[in-house]
Amino acid sequence: MSTEDLEKYEAEMELKLYREYRDVVKIFKFVVETDRRFYLCNKVDVRSKSEHGEVFFDVTMSDAWVWDMYRPARFARNVRVLTFKDVNVEELAPDDFEPPKG
Repeated sequence: MSTEDLEKYEAEMELKLYREYRDVVKIFKFVVETDRRFYLCNKVDVRSKSEHGEVFFDVTMSDAWVWDMYRPARFARNVRVLTFKDVNVEELAPDDFEPPKG
């Protein structure tokens, strides 16, 4: 497989992922961003914890969709993320978010 073929494949996969995101975003209440992933979910709980002088975040989500083009199943019933990096949680209002048409 050439570099050009690989780039074309990745571009097609990302477009397919974006289209799936556009189709499912309206069924979720929250957007959650971590240092490694982007999630849509209907329930989220973020707790800061401290252990051995280090602070980290314990994030649990229910009914989640994961933005990851290499993941065969993007829907997950329960997700748990432990991270030392920032976590951003935004609540989506039903009419606030309208993804671009495309």
